[in-house]
Amino acid sequence: MSKIMPKSTAEEKLRWIKPILDNQIKIKDLVKVCPFSERSIKNWLSAYRKFGLAGLENKSTRPKSHPNETSIRVKERILELRREQHVCAVKLAWKLKKEEINVHPRTIGKIIKQEGLTRKYRTRRIKYKYVKAKLAPGELVEIDIKHVPQRVKGKKYYQFTAIDCSSRWRVLKIFDDMSSHSAICFLQEFVKVAPFKIKAVKTDNGSCFTNRYTGYLKSRDILKPRLHDFDLECQRKNIEHYLIDPGKPSQNGKVERSHRSDQESFYDRTYFASLSDLKLKIKRWNTHYNNLEHCGLNGLTPNQALNSKVQYVRT
Repeated sequence: MSKIMPKSTAEEKLRWIKPILDNQIKIKDLVKVCPFSERSIKNWLSAYRKFGLAGLENKSTRPKSHPNETSIRVKERILELRREQHVCAVKLAWKLKKEEINVHPRTIGKIIKQEGLTRKYRTRRIKYKYVKAKLAPGELVEIDIKHVPQRVKGKKYYQFTAIDCSSRWRVLKIFDDMSSHSAICFLQEFVKVAPFKIKAVKTDNGSCFTNRYTGYLKSRDILKPRLHDFDLECQRKNIEHYLIDPGKPSQNGKVERSHRSDQESFYDRTYFASLSDLKLKIKRWNTHYNNLEHCGLNGLTPNQALNSKVQYVRT
């Protein structure tokens, strides 16, 4: 005859106390063959007689209170800042410190995780160890293009971004297209407004920045290919132009990360009525970005890091 195995811990406990309930055996005799203590058997009997099978379900041993538990007021403030600004636990700790509230970033991380406010698509990625050299402002600037997600009166626009690798200070400008002419105009504009001398820029391999993969083979002399207009403009301004490896956007990581902030904190929350409205709001947003604390700067803003003239590398 086959025996039915218990499907839960409650049924397992009931199987042990069933002979006692049926007056087939005494508790002291059951303890001799049972792997559980006499105290456990008595507790199970008492719980079953009061609540039935539900009384045998395992209950959490987590304490209901803790002497060092974060106060409800602080938790509400953490969740409020998280919903408003969508920043990480470290940045939340810096913002709370300005309000004279000292909470460890790990504690903040646990609180926002319990409320389900963490990223749903977070995956474990392979981390590469790069040698982080200390840079001065203007020593290396990353330039890239982002499509403006919304169409303004049915027309597509493009955001050109230049960010300093040392201070994270950046400039944004909107163009009608992503042509070589627009790239050169943006570089000229950035050189005028940058508070430091630009020594080198780094871009991807787009046709508006280089013709290495589209025009070099078409040159009459392969050893002396015709340079791209953007390269010629860099030469006139005595600026080195570096290219990332094809298919490696992580090598332009600082500008790519700033584009994610643009998408989550600006474009997803803003509507543009016209081109002038877009340019005005993007200018305000860039000013706000240059005054935000950055984890890569150990809590400094780009403007503060620019004034200190030191590369802060988070360790």
